[in-house]
Amino acid sequence: MIDLVVLFFKKAAKLLFNRIFYVAMALIIQLVWLFVMVWRLAGYSWYISLAINILSIIVVLRLVNRKINPSYKLGWTLLIMAIPIFGLTLYLLFGTSRIAGMIQQAYDAVQKDSAAYLTQDPHVRQRLADSDFSAANQSNYIYRYSGFPVFEHTSAEYFQVGDDMFPVLVKEMEQASHYIYIEYFIINDGVMWQTILDILERKAAQGVDVRLIYDDFGCLTTLPGKYYETLRSKGIKCAVFNPFRPILNIVQNNRDHRKICVIDGHTGFTGGVNLADEYINQKERFGHWKDTAVMLKGEAVWNMTAMFLHMWTVITNQKDPIPFSDYLPHRYHPEPFSGSGFVQPFSDSPLDHEVLGENVYLNIIHHARHYLYICTPYLIIDNEMMTALCLAAKSGVDVKIMTPGMPDKKMVFLLTQSYYEQLLEAGVKIYEYQPGFLHAKSFVCDDEIAVVGTINLDYRSLYLHFEDGVWMYKNEVIRDIRQDFAETLEYCRCVDLRFCQDRNIVVRGVQSVMRLLAPML
Repeated sequence: MIDLVVLFFKKAAKLLFNRIFYVAMALIIQLVWLFVMVWRLAGYSWYISLAINILSIIVVLRLVNRKINPSYKLGWTLLIMAIPIFGLTLYLLFGTSRIAGMIQQAYDAVQKDSAAYLTQDPHVRQRLADSDFSAANQSNYIYRYSGFPVFEHTSAEYFQVGDDMFPVLVKEMEQASHYIYIEYFIINDGVMWQTILDILERKAAQGVDVRLIYDDFGCLTTLPGKYYETLRSKGIKCAVFNPFRPILNIVQNNRDHRKICVIDGHTGFTGGVNLADEYINQKERFGHWKDTAVMLKGEAVWNMTAMFLHMWTVITNQKDPIPFSDYLPHRYHPEPFSGSGFVQPFSDSPLDHEVLGENVYLNIIHHARHYLYICTPYLIIDNEMMTALCLAAKSGVDVKIMTPGMPDKKMVFLLTQSYYEQLLEAGVKIYEYQPGFLHAKSFVCDDEIAVVGTINLDYRSLYLHFEDGVWMYKNEVIRDIRQDFAETLEYCRCVDLRFCQDRNIVVRGVQSVMRLLAPML
């Protein structure tokens, strides 16, 4: 009994001294105050109540005519019309992904400055078109709407788990002689971070240009406030993306979910792995943590370097022009690069006015001929994605989707499972990874095309976050991605229709409500 009491007080103390507790309380108080104020105003005067109802209708009409996802429109429309005061207040606070104008202008300016260094080599484009015109069109779409070209002469190494990636990352960082640029959503103290931090501190002392970006919301529970000051004291240049403040602000919806590490311009890492011990299974959270990553060496790493420099320039409000030529891959690697096929790292963000990540996935689905294998931790898809996956399966494509068997967020997992039935009825095969949590984000198709990166199949990732991925065509690493999927199937449970149909009416009811609200979560 005494042990239980001690445990209770320890957990209570941990909560009370955690900054997320105070942030959450501040936001709740502001939200309640705002709702009460609007509700009392509406009750004070019939004219004010009428004005709120008219404003709700105007907002709904504007919403319906926006060029956004229909599911997003439907969810907000029903909420606003059913509960005008509550729905209208929430929509005005959180109902758009538009980022602050100053950030948009700064991002557009730095992209314009770097455009001359990110031009597509027409010979590379032609060789890709000669090999596969459909793949060339996919690549051209990425270039036109993200600004990042496709390259040859780039090798790739695929890691089945973060445990395999970590020692390689450490080895490459130890060899850095000019710069190390790191951009991650989550950093947490532990074996992984302390090992990396030690390298970064030593390299900075040696004169290596070490810069780090972390997302403040992603690190809200893992790093102390103003941790950037600690890093700067160690000689590490550090910037925080979108500092999270306890003020109701729509800009807080947009987060930097990217995972990028670039070393001397010629070596780059990305994937689902954050800088925390669970990602390398040094700490158990939700069973065995299955994640994936890729390491690139060669010309295509330039895209990743440019992504980092764009973000760094914007969030540090840097005014001096960037000498982009100083960061090109051949600058510190004069020997020729080698590698098979074509590689195209790209980024997606709420600033490009294009759901690029989702469209890259849709392009792959639409052009699949034999098989399509997908890994995703969250399967919360819109009508376009659902239709594409079902049509591919109905057309005879072997479509397999792998999701977690042990969730990190139980309600989100319940929402993910609500999409199973329609997919299964169309012939899509779904597998849940039984040893633990699957955090991998990958598409592989027909032994020809693959994408590995940070982009989840949910609304927040596809519409609100800054993300990155690597599109690959006929690179040797594609067979490793397919092989990993096949081997991981041995640890999965195949989901059947009976699983969906046998769920009780309460669960199915909760899932239905959550499906309606999914675009707003």
